[in-house]
Formats: sequence, C-alpha cells, structure tokens
Amino acid sequence: MFNSKSKPEMSYEKSNGANGATLISTGTTLKGDIISNSDLRIDGTVVGNIRGNAKIIIGSSGVVEGDIEGNQADITGKVTGNLKIKDLLQLRGECNVTGNVNAGKLQIEPTATFNGQCHMGSVSPASNVFEMEGEAELMN
Repeated sequence: MFNSKSKPEMSYEKSNGANGATLISTGTTLKGDIISNSDLRIDGTVVGNIRGNAKIIIGSSGVVEGDIEGNQADITGKVTGNLKIKDLLQLRGECNVTGNVNAGKLQIEPTATFNGQCHMGSVSPASNVFEMEGEAELMN
C-alpha cells in the first residue's frame, strides 16, 4: 500500500534550477548573500552581495545594497554597490546606481543615474574590482 509504484515519485534531483528563474518579489526583504546558477529577478530588497551565472534583473521596485557579479544584468531599480558584469550591463529607466562598474559592454539610457567609475572591455578574473577595493579600505 505505501510502496505502490503506480504513484509518481517526487524527485528534487531532476530540477537543478538551471532552466527556471528565481524571483524576490515586492515587499520581500532578504539579508544575506545570494549565489544563483539561474536567472534572478529582484523586485524586493536585498541587503547583501549577489553572484550569478546567468542574467540578473533588478526591477523598478528592486533595491540592492551590495555588490553584484554575473554574466548579464538589467537594472531599472536602485543599486548601492559595485557591479562586475562579464557581458552586457543595461541601466534602464529611472534606475539609480551608486558604485563602480566593470562590464564587458555598457548601455545607459538617458533617464538613468550612475555615480561611480566605469571600466569596460573584457572582464577577467585577474581584474577583480571587489578585492582591490577591500584591500584599499583596509589600508585607509
């Protein structure tokens, strides 16, 4: 009765999240670092660093207080922290970014606000903006 093989088995091993997207919705506050292998959309608030291997989207109501590192990013909300994006970083709409940017390609709409330094071109592991700034803070 309990070992019936006719019932479908629940398996968590089949879903690794690579094809899905993670959503942090409006009204949600998350404190801590996020590491994701799938697309990530933030419409709520994240206080911590974000590292992803796919696309990171900060919606118009999204707020991030921390560094962001990923392959692609599309920002329409508010980010206070450094961004290290390997491919395309898009600053859209009324977004507000305060921090240094290291991106392969950068697209900024006229209504976006960006305050910080920008380095464009290939992003290599050797040019880690976050490590250099951490060392500079320790020296001061």
